[in-house]
Amino acid sequence: MKERRVVITGMGAISPLGLDTQSLWDGIRTARSGIGPITLFDASNLETRFAGEVKGFDANNYMDRKEVRRNDRFIHFAIAAAREAIAMANVDATTVDAEEIGVVIGSGMGGLTTLTENMQIMAEKGPGRVSPFMVPAMITNMAAGQVSMMHGFKGPNFCPTSACATAAHAIGEAAEMIRRGVATIMIAGGSEAVITPISVAGFNANKALSTRNETPETASRPFDVSRDGFVMAEGGAILVLEALESAQRRGAPIYAELIGYGLSADAHHITAPAPGGEGAGRAMKMALKQAGITPSAVDYINAHGTSTGAGDIAETMAIKSVFGDHAYKVAVSSSKSQLGHLIGAAGAIEAVICVLAMQHQVLPPTINLVTPDPECNLDYVANAARPGKIDIAVSNSFGFGGHNVSLALRRWSV
Repeated sequence: MKERRVVITGMGAISPLGLDTQSLWDGIRTARSGIGPITLFDASNLETRFAGEVKGFDANNYMDRKEVRRNDRFIHFAIAAAREAIAMANVDATTVDAEEIGVVIGSGMGGLTTLTENMQIMAEKGPGRVSPFMVPAMITNMAAGQVSMMHGFKGPNFCPTSACATAAHAIGEAAEMIRRGVATIMIAGGSEAVITPISVAGFNANKALSTRNETPETASRPFDVSRDGFVMAEGGAILVLEALESAQRRGAPIYAELIGYGLSADAHHITAPAPGGEGAGRAMKMALKQAGITPSAVDYINAHGTSTGAGDIAETMAIKSVFGDHAYKVAVSSSKSQLGHLIGAAGAIEAVICVLAMQHQVLPPTINLVTPDPECNLDYVANAARPGKIDIAVSNSFGFGGHNVSLALRRWSV
């Protein structure tokens, strides 16, 4: 069977910059920060007291009130983002074979809010008061399960969990299913709602988070010499991936083509990247090879760029090792400077940003880049978006445990 081409026909986003893809793009192009003080709970006793929260979100706008109570916030985000993406792509299980439509939505940490709330209930009131909906609200696969049930999609359905590489894995594996003929349309992405006391305390304990509490909007500063850790964030993002011939037959809008998927393991350390970004480099090389393009064809790289000391340097070194002299010509930026780190949803929100950047021919910025680290000396599109030709973009996602994913996307033109 001839391998099928995979295109993107819909996108949805719930993020610290807004409740849809247009709000996300408006925030990106205007270099706005979505980071602020934590309001979801009292964070006064924590070392880090800020995050990238989703503001103004009401799950009741997307589902029945009873279902809102039975599902965790990370599932709410997935349902909302999927709804926007599915509407954009005009996918309907009554007009397209439901068994040809699958869902792969990942989450790095799942329903932490549900888990911690029920642990407190058990401690205070006993096991008989634990909610019967705790487990289905908490487990990471239920975002994919709920989206499939709500829309009647009966194709492949599962949930990858690979820390910060989760959503990129979801997109890549969904595309592979379409290429192999296992499905025709895949709803793919990630969702995360990890702004909880225990998760912030845990990341503080391993010294991963910024503690720039006085100026939270400047705390995420990838590639800057004064960076002091990443900023936690929440949200969800979904792409509708579709076989090209199906999209053309349906007359669906086509926004971009997913042309390459690379993945690798560092096999090095539970949190630190491999020396020189070796594993990350292999993932990028694999994505370019599958895409059938040379490094010089890439116009823009949406970096993983977490604002951590070792991570930013390792990724910069990886880019140099793969792209050679072209590394100094290709635009590189980190959307986490504006959004914070959406953990299991990061790869999807950043893939959406790549598609929007290609649509608008605008290079997204890295904000808060005041004094570049001498070891980070590429073009990071500092502090303001700028016009730029983007025909091919690469999106990088690297997770704790040494999980590396790189996605290559091409601008769609008829």
